[in-house]
Amino acid sequence: MVEIQTPSKAEVDAYIKRWYELENYVNQENSLNKLFFDLLPENKLIEDILIKASTLNDFYSTNIFSIFPVAKHILELDIDDRLNNGDLTLVEDIANVEELGKRFYSFASKYCSHHKPNDFPIFDNYVSRVLMHFKNQDHFANFKSDDLRDYIRFNEVLDEFAKFYGLEGYSRKELDMYLWQIGKKYFARF
Repeated sequence: MVEIQTPSKAEVDAYIKRWYELENYVNQENSLNKLFFDLLPENKLIEDILIKASTLNDFYSTNIFSIFPVAKHILELDIDDRLNNGDLTLVEDIANVEELGKRFYSFASKYCSHHKPNDFPIFDNYVSRVLMHFKNQDHFANFKSDDLRDYIRFNEVLDEFAKFYGLEGYSRKELDMYLWQIGKKYFARF
């Protein structure tokens, strides 16, 4: 079993500080923020969605090999009101692209998160592995690995994680910075 320091405010603060020292990630995030917040905040035109989806796909290596059907799917969902209302069911709706017969769950969480980072936490395998590790170590919540692939339950688990370790003062984005770095450090595939 991997030994990871128990989550605490000091640990989270240290990892957030480290995040801002990672030049490539900081610049990618700044670019995405400019794209999603300043240049193309809405999802009314296929061109805007294609630019955002393609950039996310590239920066996060989400391995979507045919991005146009995904962008078209997002356009057809007319997502802006749901994003602004923090509708967590939107992630699942974006994830399931019938035309491709695939589910792009991690991508969908990232797409929503980059519009509303404090409403939509990012799901990825690193975060999942870290949550499972601390569940097994400290029993902070009762869930299975597959439960994290349900976005509503994933959010509940994040809330339980934050409460158990006294991290409620951190935003979803800050918790993601911490969890992702821990996952990359301890669970990266070699």
